[in-house]
Amino acid sequence: MTQNTAPASEDAPLKPRASKLVDRVFLELRQRIQDGNFAPDTRLPGEHELASMLGVSRPIVRDALGRLREQGIVYSRQGAGTFVQAAVSPQAQLAYSPVKTIADIQRCYEFRLTIEPYAAYFAAQRRDDAAIKKIADALAELRDATSHQLHRTDADFMFHRAVTEAANNHYYTASMDALKPHIAVGMHLHGLSLMGPRLQLERVYGEHEKIYRAVAEGRSDDAREAMRVHLEGSRDRLFEGKVLDLSI
Repeated sequence: MTQNTAPASEDAPLKPRASKLVDRVFLELRQRIQDGNFAPDTRLPGEHELASMLGVSRPIVRDALGRLREQGIVYSRQGAGTFVQAAVSPQAQLAYSPVKTIADIQRCYEFRLTIEPYAAYFAAQRRDDAAIKKIADALAELRDATSHQLHRTDADFMFHRAVTEAANNHYYTASMDALKPHIAVGMHLHGLSLMGPRLQLERVYGEHEKIYRAVAEGRSDDAREAMRVHLEGSRDRLFEGKVLDLSI
């Protein structure tokens, strides 16, 4: 007996793999817009061209464009297509007050501790070869800096951003992007606190390596714990174990 299979409706709920593809296309298009590849007030390529360019189906592109519209990054003109908003920057969708005090640095660490350990947890569950390579590349930069007894804030952030990106959750990555200048302040001061015995730099590199291995091997609980230990260690090294009382 022949079983008839009806074609899937484009309005049907997305399967997990399709949802992941939408996330990736959304992030790719957003990054290209932020990098200036698609200038403000210019028309994006059509769905068919974007699908071919990104190697996905048109429904995937359509859903990604819908998310870009929801976030105010692009807009549609009836019968004319999809256009880039006039003013789009990496912090346009989410922004935090600038770091003004030592207490703000502690607050930043506190907030990071609420998101990055779980980003590492999900990264271990959802990572793919491309994500692992990106984390490994950042780790290699940290290894090179450590071998020269240096701390590179840019490589440090690149590592944390790559782990967050591997979680495949744009809320995590948007938060990291908005926090970048704030995190950089803490990373810079933390780096200065490491400019003593070589053991300190090696220890911090080892913390990053533990996070990488846990994510790469799919050990989600270990990845979450390794990230928590690293962030708390960074905070405690910077504040010499004497955190401020933020209740006053």
